[in-house]
Amino acid sequence: MGILSWIVVGGLAGLLAGMIMGEKHGLIGKIIIGIIGANIGGYIASRFNLGSVDGINLTSILIAAGGACLLLAVLRLLGGKKNREG
Repeated sequence: MGILSWIVVGGLAGLLAGMIMGEKHGLIGKIIIGIIGANIGGYIASRFNLGSVDGINLTSILIAAGGACLLLAVLRLLGGKKNREG
């Protein structure tokens, strides 16, 4: 995947994860969370043979969003019950 694909998938995944987890971040924050989530979700999905993050498609976006939700949940646990807004 090229850098533009990572940005698009990361942005969509970050947007979905923010909606699911009730977190509010700016555009750059959503993209960063989505890209990190894509790496986390892709690693987990590949270990269980559930797919991979390999382009701009529904499977990749859902795997990346799942990884981003996991990332936000871990960050919420580590940071207490603060809800980041901004």
